[in-house]
Amino acid sequence: MDDGSGSNESSESGIFGEGTSYLVHEISQITKLRSSPNENLSHVVPGRIRRLPASTVRMLVGREGNYSGRGKFSAADGCHMLSRYLPTKGPWIVDRMGSRAYVSQFSDDGSLFIAGFQGSHIRIYDVDKDWKIKKDISARNLRWTITDTSLSPDRQYLVYASMSPIIHIVNAGSATTESVANVTEIHYGLNFASDNDGDEFGIFSIKFSTDGRELVAGTSDSSICVYDLGADKLTLRIPAHLSDVNTVCFADESGHLIYSGSDDSFCKVWDRRCFVSKEQPAGILMGHLEGITFINSRGDGRYLISNGKDQTTKLWDIRKMSSNAAMNLGLGDDEWDYRWMDYPRYARNLRHPQDQSLATYQGHSVLRTLVRCYFSPSYSTGQKYIYTGSSDASVYIYDLVSGEQVAKLDHHEAPVRDCSWHPFYPMLVSSAWDGDIVRWEFPGNGEPPAPPPNRRSGGVRIRGLYYM
Repeated sequence: MDDGSGSNESSESGIFGEGTSYLVHEISQITKLRSSPNENLSHVVPGRIRRLPASTVRMLVGREGNYSGRGKFSAADGCHMLSRYLPTKGPWIVDRMGSRAYVSQFSDDGSLFIAGFQGSHIRIYDVDKDWKIKKDISARNLRWTITDTSLSPDRQYLVYASMSPIIHIVNAGSATTESVANVTEIHYGLNFASDNDGDEFGIFSIKFSTDGRELVAGTSDSSICVYDLGADKLTLRIPAHLSDVNTVCFADESGHLIYSGSDDSFCKVWDRRCFVSKEQPAGILMGHLEGITFINSRGDGRYLISNGKDQTTKLWDIRKMSSNAAMNLGLGDDEWDYRWMDYPRYARNLRHPQDQSLATYQGHSVLRTLVRCYFSPSYSTGQKYIYTGSSDASVYIYDLVSGEQVAKLDHHEAPVRDCSWHPFYPMLVSSAWDGDIVRWEFPGNGEPPAPPPNRRSGGVRIRGLYYM
């Protein structure tokens, strides 16, 4: 663990800094191992030194000729082929709503897709049945918007959050299509407020534990909460940050480690086995100059990425975390507010003097709302890309190792707050404040792409609205 004085290894435009270290080289090597073909598959014939690019045809020839000696493709061989076909064709309209889309995600097996809207609606689509609406949920006691949703590991239950301490849980596996809160179905409320709290906070982020028995949440009163579903009670609430906790997620399948990100600009690592005794983070990651909007784990308990209001995505290794944190440096401009102001031009070249990140990716915009970012799927790409929504109405895809922007998806006319890459197929779905849920594929299914949306003239009203 660092003492907080680590060197700055981040850089502009997503390229690793000059201070390339073992950690940077290691993540590069891991990515290569997961997404590069067997070297024999790129030979002209077995045993020859001269190589050609490992095209799909050449790899198929190599498999049939058993050049690798396995008689079949390895997982890395498959990733090498699939990762070449980015989901950039289209888009095709999945749905078009009259209110802003805030969250959208595929289920872990890719069979379902969940989208949450500001207009009290959540829809669950059956991906395998031509995107038929499996469940149309009208939310209960909604405050401002759906801030987050989470599907249980068995895909039977869905929880949704808003700017309220009450989380609601819905039976996602029931046969009822129209789920109107407490009319056609019960939306059971889970109270995340302590007895003496009242209800003066909201929940920005909610996640099921890997065994489906607990929920972890990040709140607007700077806390992390854990709710035991079996006991039906709040079991833990700790003051985790100095400002809103915008995002929480589990580090890996064990469920022991939790990552959190806040408007105080810090990523924190929490060991659940030490929650009760210490109520202190296992470590802190510094590098963002402004608040953190989202965190996504690589799933290995080691690497994560974060989106920040300093207009960057950062890659982290928790082995570089510190036991304490410096002050939140920020821009030194108390008047700046990402909800309605552009990021100052001079600030784009500023760097945290104690930046512990491995790499910094730039090009997208993190303004107006809590824009989300992710690693690309392990199965189809070996996690060799990261992708993010953007307030400039696009989706950006970056190469993890080189930092290069490899694709930019343009269709929407308002901020893209969330996007999701199918866990197995070259398919990506983006959702935006224009109400559109659209699907990007490779090569596409032959349907005509979506026509340009017919919008009223004029821009999106910014001032006077409460953005998240």
